Amino acid sequence: MPIVKTSAKCQIVIPARIRKELGIEPGGKVLIERFDDRHAIISAMPDDPIRSLRGVIQGGRSMAQELLKERRENNHRNQDLSARL
Repeated sequence: MPIVKTSAKCQIVIPARIRKELGIEPGGKVLIERFDDRHAIISAMPDDPIRSLRGVIQGGRSMAQELLKERRENNHRNQDLSARL
């Protein structure tokens, strides 16, 4: 387990091996969460959080398909009402 020192500005350097394992690139973002009085958790953040979630919920309903279905049904209903008038 690597131990690092804080700089004069209280900055730390994440060791290269850990940066590589977590996929942290220069300019990348990390989330630092306080765990308790003496511990914190550092998590790598994706560059594009939306893209990183793509495919997480596979096999479920497609919201786009549901919306298109609902709009088709509304159009048919509106056409039926127009025909009656």
